[in-house]
Amino acid sequence: MPNRIATATRESHPTAPPPDRRLIAVGTITRRDGRTTTVRATPAGVTGSITLAVKR
Repeated sequence: MPNRIATATRESHPTAPPPDRRLIAVGTITRRDGRTTTVRATPAGVTGSITLAVKR
């Protein structure tokens, strides 16, 4: 059975302009085994760091 929703959506706006917004940056923070991993991606490149958790 064809996917009628996807077909109807594509056909209703075949020449829709691209959105004005674009992705500027995306990132993630993960905390595991006493370490914090931070990764950030931008159009300029990818940066990241791994730090030990501070015990209080």
